[in-house]
Amino acid sequence: MMDLDEILGLLQSDLPGLCAKARETALVAKGTHVFVRGLIEFSNICRRNCLYCGLRAQNGSLKRYCLSQNDIIDAASIAVKSGVDSIVLQSGEGACDPAWLAEVVREIVMRFGVAVTLSVGECDRKDYELWRKNGASRYLLKHETADPALYDRLHPGYSLKDRLECLHVLGRLGYETGSGFMTGLPGQTLATLAEDIRLCAKLNVAMAGVGPFISQHNTPLAGNPSGSPDLALAAVATLRLALPHLNLPATTALASVDRDQGQLRGLMAGANVLMPSFTPPQAAEFYSIYDNKNRVGIEQAGAAITAAGRTHSLNI
Repeated sequence: MMDLDEILGLLQSDLPGLCAKARETALVAKGTHVFVRGLIEFSNICRRNCLYCGLRAQNGSLKRYCLSQNDIIDAASIAVKSGVDSIVLQSGEGACDPAWLAEVVREIVMRFGVAVTLSVGECDRKDYELWRKNGASRYLLKHETADPALYDRLHPGYSLKDRLECLHVLGRLGYETGSGFMTGLPGQTLATLAEDIRLCAKLNVAMAGVGPFISQHNTPLAGNPSGSPDLALAAVATLRLALPHLNLPATTALASVDRDQGQLRGLMAGANVLMPSFTPPQAAEFYSIYDNKNRVGIEQAGAAITAAGRTHSLNI
C-alpha cells in the first residue's frame, strides 16, 4: 500500500506523464478490454438530504418516479442485446420495497444470465442478504469523502463510520464491493484526496468510481464551482497506480464536465469501465443528481473505447 506522501506526490505530478504511466499499468493489469455496465436509474426517490444531491428529500420541485418491474426488465433487455457485460440498478436511498427489488434482480439474472450490481445506498443487513440470495453479486456504495467531519457536513444525520460499516457488511456477505469519491468538493483538500485513495485500498474494494463535484441548482451547494476534469483524472490515474487491479470507470460526471473528451480521457488515464445509461428517456431527465448531466449512451461509449484503442463486446 502506498503511503500518503507517495500518493500526494502522484496527485501533484505532471498530468500527461501520470496518465501515460497509469494507462500502461492498466493494460498490463487489466488488458485491453473495457467493461461496459448497463446503468438503469430505476427511481429518484430518496430519504436522505445530502447537501450536493438533487435527489435530496427536501427538493420539493423534483418530479419523483419509480419504474415498474416490467420497465426495468425491458431496459435490461435492451442493454443486454447491446452487449453490456452487466447491469447496474441505481436509485436514491429507501426508494422501494426490498422484496420488490429482489424480484427484479432475480428476474434479470434468470432471464439474461448477467451479473447485477446494486447501488441503492445504506440499508439493513437483512435487505443486503435478501438481494444477495436473489442473485445480486456486486454492490456500489461510494464513501464520497474520507474526511469524517466533511462527510458529516455533507450528509446531515449520517456518518462516515456507518457508511464504512455497510461496506464491511456487504463484503462479509460475499458481494464484490465498490466505493469511490468526488474530487473538487467544497472544503476538500489534496490531503483528503490522498486519504480517499488510501481508504479504497484499506477497504479492499474491487471497483472505485471517481468523478468531479458538480453543483445542482436545488441544493444548498448550488453555485459552487465544479471540480476540474484534470483533478479527477489525476485521482483516477493515481488510483490505477496504487491499486493496479481495481476496476475504474470513466464516470458520467467526468463526461459531464468534459463533454467531448471526458470518457476518452478517463480511459487514457487508466480507466477500464464505462457505464452508459439505459434509463428510459421519460425518467432519465428526472434523475438529476447534478446539473447539465451528460446522458452517455451506448454509441458514445463505443466511440470512446475505439478512440482509446481498446476492445469491447458491444453490438453497435
